[in-house]
Amino acid sequence: MTSINVSTPWGIRSAAAGAAVAAALMLAGCAGGAPADPGAVSSTPTGSATSSPPSSPTPTPTAVYKPADASGPAQNVPVPVLPEVAKTETKEGLEAFAKYWFELLSYGYETGDTRILSGLTSPSCTMCERAKEVQEGWHQEGRWLAGGKVTTPSITTTFIKASDGNYQVAIQVSQEPLSYYNPDKSLDSVDPKPADSGSLMLAVFRDGAWFVQTVEPIVG
Repeated sequence: MTSINVSTPWGIRSAAAGAAVAAALMLAGCAGGAPADPGAVSSTPTGSATSSPPSSPTPTPTAVYKPADASGPAQNVPVPVLPEVAKTETKEGLEAFAKYWFELLSYGYETGDTRILSGLTSPSCTMCERAKEVQEGWHQEGRWLAGGKVTTPSITTTFIKASDGNYQVAIQVSQEPLSYYNPDKSLDSVDPKPADSGSLMLAVFRDGAWFVQTVEPIVG
């Protein structure tokens, strides 16, 4: 498969993508000796049935996370969870939200699922759209991605609100090498680990939630 590389600080590229009784015990007996009355028979009462303790329910197996490798795509990838503090218009809330946003970006490389990220991001963010193109395109028609995990060693903001409502967040971004696999399990290509880079996120707080306007590389 022929592919076109477009380098970015996230090590992403644009690609041409084709895509789980109880047993009863009966006690009975007869009285010993001859009966006092020939017409009468004495017997002991029948014992009542007893039940064994209820059995414990069988635990439901927990789905085990398996990262992608040369044998196939990732399985049972945990979906990032938005922290409660990230729902507040505070310095701590914005930094927690930025970390969550990059966790969603990393989730997209493993799964090709960009729906949550898209709902929190403006389509005018060029870097974001390029990343989504790779993530969605390389999880179609039997293709998959391995690696590419994104982490954020450092996230800081002065939490100064600009006149247009934007807040700035400086983020140190680190990404693992990213491998591109074809449906026949052949390796298409590999993006080596890029140098850790700085990104600047512009975000606004509206309707009780954070929304990303853009994420751009910090130059210089």
